[in-house]
Amino acid sequence: MYARTLGDDGAELRPLESWHAEEFLAHLDRGRAFIGQHVSFGTGIHDAEAARAMLRSYADKRAADSGSMHGLWLDGTLVGGLLFRLFDAGTGNCELGCWLEPDAAGRGLVTRGARVLIDWAFHDRGMHRVEWVASSANKPSLRVAERLGMRREGVLRESYPYRDVRHDMEMWSVLAPEWGTRQA
Repeated sequence: MYARTLGDDGAELRPLESWHAEEFLAHLDRGRAFIGQHVSFGTGIHDAEAARAMLRSYADKRAADSGSMHGLWLDGTLVGGLLFRLFDAGTGNCELGCWLEPDAAGRGLVTRGARVLIDWAFHDRGMHRVEWVASSANKPSLRVAERLGMRREGVLRESYPYRDVRHDMEMWSVLAPEWGTRQA
């Protein structure tokens, strides 16, 4: 198991495993309204078994090399995470996403954690393209994509039905040859 320090503020990036189910559920309960503003992530998780099932599904994705889930901890408390929702080593394309509870927002945790995972995807796994998809209304997520040096490729108009509204989704990406240049 890895734990990656993300700075001197007690922030860490670690894998989220099925044995984190109770901690993951407590985290979702603290941040449910905030997290659910723009995405349905975690909305169906209301008990430890459902939390365990979601974490297990991402463990299975990791074993199949098709995705993974990573937690963001601050001073030992799980406060958010990042996931490779899609990971296709054959094509060299993956999609990175995030979620965060409100008290952890504005500290740069998602940006710092995403840098670690993008570095890994490009340098260790040989991926070519990392995508970031977010609602046009989710300004903090779009700012993360900008800070990561991603390019906005377009808007998928009214493509995401959520809470009886069709939301515009923005597609952002960074390519491996751009990543080293932008991070230098």
